[in-house]
Amino acid sequence: MSALVLSESLGTTVRQPLMRATGVSKSYGDTIGCLDVSFTLHPGEVIGVVGESGSGKSTLLNVLSAQLPPDAGTVEYDLRHRGMSDIFRLSEPDRRRLMRTDWGIVHQNPRDGLRMDVSAGGNVGERLMAIGARHYGEIRAEGLDWLAKVELDASRVDDKPKTFSGGMQQRLQIARNLVTRPRLIFMDEPTGGLDVSVQARLLDLLRGLVRELGIAAIVVTHDLAVVRLLADRLMVMRHGRVVEEGLTDQVLDDPHHPYTQLLVSSVLQV
Repeated sequence: MSALVLSESLGTTVRQPLMRATGVSKSYGDTIGCLDVSFTLHPGEVIGVVGESGSGKSTLLNVLSAQLPPDAGTVEYDLRHRGMSDIFRLSEPDRRRLMRTDWGIVHQNPRDGLRMDVSAGGNVGERLMAIGARHYGEIRAEGLDWLAKVELDASRVDDKPKTFSGGMQQRLQIARNLVTRPRLIFMDEPTGGLDVSVQARLLDLLRGLVRELGIAAIVVTHDLAVVRLLADRLMVMRHGRVVEEGLTDQVLDDPHHPYTQLLVSSVLQV
């Protein structure tokens, strides 16, 4: 289904959402994870979610990526050939298929997103096999191509990720997720724990690939420099609630909420 649908009554072009969250809430006993979060994500758009530890951003990401069921609210996704559907009403096989075809998840710790005892090429190839690829030569060629895209030496294709540096592991995780050309990727602190110089190069790489492939993304981070570089729109969370949202540059250059002002001025350490 196209991202654009024609509105005959208005004679205008309306963008079809890729994902829509409505009133999403999740608690852990008496502790609020996220509360009444709503937004719409369009194809090719990148939304950043920022806040200090405990703000609810990771809980929200886990709900949106179907890792946690919400206590209230809905998360709808534009399934191919089926249109907008509540992801938590899908069958378990359908949800698993969605995760290995249309979605990708880039974890802060690449060890959570890689098989450390499988070769670099095998990590990428497994993802291709999950969508039906069977020809070994084509799978290996695609794997080598993606290692080049993420700036990993082709000579390391048969090496295991446990022999790689943290930055190399993160680049391999990106290749593993993007090789199937997903429509949406979730990124949880994608540059966390990396040296500043490695972070900068990784961000440039991510931005280029996301733009080149037209992938939508939801990026959770405490680092405002990350969202300024990657995100089109920004949501600021505090105590599970979205306290400010808007275009990234507008929010960061002219924050209205006192909490956002503290974040931007670096008075609050996140």
